Amino acid sequence: MNVLIVDDDKLVCSSLKTILEAKGVTIVGTGNNGQEAIALYDEFLPDVLLMDIRMEGMNGVDASETILKQHPEAKILFLTTFSDDEYIVKALSLGVKGYILKQNFDSIIPALDAVFSGQNVFNTEIISKLPSLLAKKSDASFTYDLSERELTIIELVAKGLNNKELADTLFLSEGTIRNYLSTLLNKLDLRDRTQLAIFYYQHLQ
Repeated sequence: MNVLIVDDDKLVCSSLKTILEAKGVTIVGTGNNGQEAIALYDEFLPDVLLMDIRMEGMNGVDASETILKQHPEAKILFLTTFSDDEYIVKALSLGVKGYILKQNFDSIIPALDAVFSGQNVFNTEIISKLPSLLAKKSDASFTYDLSERELTIIELVAKGLNNKELADTLFLSEGTIRNYLSTLLNKLDLRDRTQLAIFYYQHLQ
């Protein structure tokens, strides 16, 4: 796994590089601000970008927005000491793959592995905030061509059920669940199941 580290604290960058390399992770480069993150991502195309959020100049959220526009497949994992609400919502809406707190150091390696394998990873403190952060009443003028089954699936995804749990709950095969999710993402123009959960809290709750 090739990882790019970006943090405005050079000591943090150096420490993370040393620790991750000791665990067999290849560090392709390090940077200290959002502008460097964009340039280094273009240069190295890492498997995962591990990046701080609050940095001098361009912050991590703005850098991620630029990177994801140029590289929609980019896997970005935020690592920060801050759990500011504004950052959480913006990061999720952009489609980043994870958001964990620096103080939970033991979770960094598992989080990198999970993001590398295509999963979304969010710290438990952050997950607990999502319903209150994302809850908005639907605008009555918005209508969505969604069946009762599709609405049920969206709600269960928002509650954190994986494909197997969805299949067991709805008495469907996992293949059918995957088809439903693919159809929903296309219909609603969403990137992944995290954005599907956001859609639920913003429009359907």
